[in-house]
This record gives sequence, C-alpha cells and structure tokens, in this order.
Amino acid sequence: MEKLEGYVDRIIFRNQESGYTVLVLTSGQEETTCVGVFPFINEGELIEVHGQRVEHAVYGDQFKAESFEIKEPEDEQSIERYLGSGAIKGVGTALAARIVRKFHKDSFRIIEEEPERLAEIKGISQKKAREIADQVYEKRDMRQAVIFLQQYGISVSLSVKIYQKYGADLYKVIRENPYRLAEDIEGVGFRIADDIAKRAGISRNSEYRMKCGIMYALLQSSSEGHVYLPQEELAKRAAELLETVPDDLEQCLMDLAIERKIVIKEEQGEKLIYGAAAYHIELNTARMLNDLNVADRIDEEKVLRKIAAIERTSSTQLDEMQRQAVLEAVRCGLLVITGGPGTGKTTTINTLISYFESEGLEVMLAAPTGRAAKRMTEATGYEAKTIHRLLEISAGKEGNAGSFARDEKNPLETDVIIVDEMSMVDIYLMHALLGAVAVGTRLIMVGDVNQLPSVGPGSVLKDIISSGCIQVVRLTRIFRQASESDIVVNAHRINRGEQVPLDNKSRDFFFLKRQDVNVIISIVIQLVRDKMPAYVNASVYDIQVLTPMRKGQLGVERLNRILQEYLNPPSKDKAEYTHGEILFREGDKVMQIKNNYQIEWEIRGKHGTVAEKGMGIFNGDMGIVRTISPQMERMTIEFDDHRMVDYPFSGLDELELSYAVTIHKSQGSEYPAIVIPLLAGPRMLMNRNLLYTAVTRARKCVTLVGDSVTFRQMIRNTMEQRRYTTLAQRIRELAPEPVEM
Repeated sequence: MEKLEGYVDRIIFRNQESGYTVLVLTSGQEETTCVGVFPFINEGELIEVHGQRVEHAVYGDQFKAESFEIKEPEDEQSIERYLGSGAIKGVGTALAARIVRKFHKDSFRIIEEEPERLAEIKGISQKKAREIADQVYEKRDMRQAVIFLQQYGISVSLSVKIYQKYGADLYKVIRENPYRLAEDIEGVGFRIADDIAKRAGISRNSEYRMKCGIMYALLQSSSEGHVYLPQEELAKRAAELLETVPDDLEQCLMDLAIERKIVIKEEQGEKLIYGAAAYHIELNTARMLNDLNVADRIDEEKVLRKIAAIERTSSTQLDEMQRQAVLEAVRCGLLVITGGPGTGKTTTINTLISYFESEGLEVMLAAPTGRAAKRMTEATGYEAKTIHRLLEISAGKEGNAGSFARDEKNPLETDVIIVDEMSMVDIYLMHALLGAVAVGTRLIMVGDVNQLPSVGPGSVLKDIISSGCIQVVRLTRIFRQASESDIVVNAHRINRGEQVPLDNKSRDFFFLKRQDVNVIISIVIQLVRDKMPAYVNASVYDIQVLTPMRKGQLGVERLNRILQEYLNPPSKDKAEYTHGEILFREGDKVMQIKNNYQIEWEIRGKHGTVAEKGMGIFNGDMGIVRTISPQMERMTIEFDDHRMVDYPFSGLDELELSYAVTIHKSQGSEYPAIVIPLLAGPRMLMNRNLLYTAVTRARKCVTLVGDSVTFRQMIRNTMEQRRYTTLAQRIRELAPEPVEM
C-alpha cells in the first residue's frame, strides 16, 4: 500500500450522502487526483492518504484512497492556506493572513486553547473569536464522529444528523441504545436502527429490542394521525416490524405499562394502547376544554341591539346564525363556529372583534400557519399571529423540540382569543394553546369541519363538535356575493355529494378532460406558466399545483422535477446544489416539511440591516431560494413576510420543491388559482373530503385536468381513513353536564 502526503488543492466532486470525493492533492510541484471517501475534508487541509495508484479508463492516472488521516499544517504558509480556504466561515484570505502574521506557527494552538486572544486582531470581536474556535472544534469532532459511525454502516449525511442531535453523547447512544435513532432522527426507521443494533451486538431476541419495536410502531402511528392504537392493531404492526408473531409481544406490553411508557385502557371490551405522553395530553386537553366551558347570563336584547348598531356602522347584514354566533360568543367561555366557504365566517369574526372592542375587551387573533394568519390579518385589518408566535415559541435545548413562554404559569394576557382554521390544529398544538388560556378568557374556535384533519395526530375540531358538550354554531347560508362564485357553489355541491356540471361555462371553475399522463402534465405546465398568471393577475409562483399523492406519475415528487425544468430552467446565472434526490436551484419555490423551532429568521432592511429577528419555521411554510453558496455550504430562503433563513447544506432535508404540493399540505393556505391534475388513485385517499379541501384552496380560479370519472367517483366516495382518537369521549367523561345544543 502506498502513502501520499499533500494539501487538498481543490475538490472536484463530492457526494454529500456517501462522502465519496474526487480531489486534487498537491505535494511540492506535483498534483495527484485522489478518489475515495473523505468525510468533511476541506480545501487547504494537509492529509496523509493510504492506497494505491490506478489507471481509470476515462480519467487516467488516479490515487485510490483506502484510508487517510489529517495532519496539522506544519508551516505558516500552510496554516494561512487552510484558514483562508473557506473551511472556517467568516475567515477569508485577508483575515487568515492577519491571524498568521500575529501568531505565526502558534495560530492553531491559540485558536483551540486561547481563542479569546484572536480578538487582539483588528476585525475580530470576542464573539467572532468564539465562533472561529467553535467551528474548529466542531469540524474536528464531527469528522471523528463520522469515521466512528462508518463502522456501523452509517452514511455520511446520516452521521451528520446523528452528530447534530447528540454531539459527544452519540458514542453512548450507539453502544447502549441505537433504537433511539429511530425515535429522534428524521430518516432513520426501525430497520436502520435495528441493523445498527445488530452491529453493536444487541440480540434480535432480546426483550429490549421487542419493546423498542412496539414503541416505534406506536410512534409511527401518530404520523398517520392516531393518538392510540387498538392492541390487536399495534401487536400486528410491531410483529411485522420485528419479524415475530403478535403473541410474543403480550408480556412486553405489560412491562411497558408497568414502566409507564404506555397506557392501556379498556373501552367496550377492546384494549387501547397509548404512548404515555399522548394519553395524558389528550386527557389534559379535555380537562382544560371543560374548565373553559363556562357560560354567563346575558341580556340578549341588549346584545342584539349592539349587534344591530355594529351592522349599521359596518354596512353589513348578518343572518340569523351569524347573530346567534355573536350571542353565544358573548355568553360562552368556549365556542365553535363552523361553516364552509362563503358562509360568512370572516364577517362573523369582524363583528365579534367590533363587539368585544366596544365592551373594552382585548382581542387576540391566531391561526395555525403563517399563510392562514396573513389571510386573517388581511380579512380583519387586525394583526393575527401563528399560534406558535402567539405562545412565544423559543428554541428547545436539544433537537428541534421547542418550548412556549406562554403556559399555565404565564398565560396570555387578553380577554378574547379567536383562532381560525381550527381543522388544522392537532392535539399537541391544542394542548399547548389551552395551557396558555386562563379560565375566564373566551376562546372562539372557527373552522370548516369538513376539511381534511390536521397533519399531526388527532381530530381536534371534529372531536370537540362530536362531544356534544361544547356550544357549536353552524353557518350554512351562502351569501349572495359568494354565490356568484362557482368555486364556492361547487365546493358546497361536492360537500353535499351532488354532482358538479363540467361544461366549462363557468368563469372560475374549469375541467379539462384528458386521459394521457403526458398530455395532462403538458397542459398543467401551460396553465401555470402561460395562462393563469394573466387570467388571475398573479405571478407564476402564486399559481399552485395540488395533487392527491406524493408518488406516481402525477405525484408531487415527479411533478416538481418536471415543473422545475419549465418554470425555473437551468441558467449559468443560477447556482445549483443537489441534496439527496433533490436538485435545488436559485429561484426555486420550496416548502419546509417539518417544524424547526430552533432555526433563526431575519427580516432585512434595504442595506442588509436586520429589522426584525425571530425563531421557528414550520411545516408547510413556503419560500423562494434566493442564494446558494457552495463555498459557505449555505442556502438562503425568503419565506412569507420577507423572513430570510440561512440553511446549512446539512439541513436541507427539511426542504422540498413546492411547485406542486399534496392537497393535505395545502391545508390552511389560499392561492389566487390552483391547478389539479387528476387520475385514478387509492380509494381510501381519493374521497370527497380530499376533493372538497382542494377546491376550497382557490380564491379566483380552479382548473382540474384529467379524468372526469375519477372526479365524480371522489364526490360519491365518503370513505375516510379512521383516526384513532378519544378526545370526544374524554370531554364527555369530564364534563359536568352537556350544554344544550
């Protein structure tokens, strides 16, 4: 085996997933092309490579590396070369030269042992000195971690995630409990963790492995919206995962219950299995709802006179149910207002705000997503915040878990809270919200119960309504202005199970009948790029393609690749970066696909000055790729409200292209126009509920392209995947007595 020592002059190619790298090594005047796995090697570093010379059929003479080690730079020129290579963010060639001029060969020792002394150099503050030292430590520690994890068959990109999650604790986690990876790390399933556990010497028959498999199956069910699983269903799923039989898991379930990791409840002869946290969150949610569910005696005539005065002042006319909604909001501590599009929910909210303000009460407005909050602000003229911002989200101590400054000990200081788009609120967010609402504060929940349920676990709005214990007002009348829109009229037809005329005589609802996938995609491109922007007076990026599925010929993944090529084609002026299977390009439309409570955003002024700062980008937030910097390993996204976020390349698995999104992901958003490609799909998915949600996302125009038979079948199909939740039952159990409906 040969040995080669030199400096990394330049990196020609690197696969971020595997770490496979092609680089040029210089030693004196000689340059050698080296190929191999070099995790986190940077240009300017001195390395010793062990391997052999090979002759590549296309690229000629190469040195194939089997192992390598990093050497400390031996002279001042080498130290300066490394520091100025871009490996340390914020240190360019000029600053590197000043550091070496000041500390000479002692530069690395100073950085590692006395970093505060870097502040002696002009242009380096104490803060920047610490940042430089932290980067040197992190690069060294991360490289060691990646090399350690490779012996367990873990890829470079996954190693980075593990290191970022656990830091120095990763060695203990891998050796003692590798199954934690399946719970904590996005992209690690039970099978990957199981394989690592096998390499770490954990027996496949161990009780410990069985328990981890059960807990993982339960955790996975929450991503399908379930709060619990029937024991039979859980045992079946876990047995399949563990490659055993359900009967072998009976004792493990009992042990997990004794350890208080799960809760087993028997309801009507059936055993229900909850994760302990999920059970107590659902139970506490029911308790807090009942605590808020108090009613006052009111002078109805006086309230109605005041409502009439507001109608005159605002030139609006409420119908009977809208007035009833205002009456109940004045009377009740807890109220649900539900109705479809065009039924006057916004007018009702505006009247409620006017009423409570006239009484000298403070009102707060909130919605689950940034887009929904922005719409609420535009519709009311009052600031609406996301629920996360209302509760004052702050970064968690580890991972992406966040905490709220507002809770039972520090409740929201207001008299009335109105939350819109309640169908999107899952059980965890509802629990957090209720924890910050003091008894005596009115909570008014507004939403469309016929929309798809939340992405997260639970069916909160539906369960609250079906409990029969909380006052509900249903708005059903479609107002004249809304009735002139075929989007609204057809949405209600779909919801009632009535067929929709597809004669294209409408001005805002079209159906283009096509059967060939390629023809459908071609028409979608024409509509988004050429036709719709002018028709609805919006930009190409405002036109949203919605599709039922992620996979398949008309799924999100394939459509995004195709739409990217036509809507944001390659250009020498646009930087690109490939992460996993996704190619990102400057100008791309992207979406955040998981809650990240720790990431920082900034709203920047004209000259790059920071006007506002905050934390948290959430599942469903959309933005545009503004810059991609391979040298800085960073991508900058501009989200709604001009929030700028810098993503390290290692964090790009939280983003995906969003020229097309699933209908489920579009929930709570509204677009000037939507285009829906539609062909046959799974019956459980292709239902009325999904179609209704899709159509109600459009403000000015809906165009469906595809099979009219599928469209009509979806209207008839009322099958919905059942969500295992017991919130309604818990509310009934804890309620002193039902409210008269």
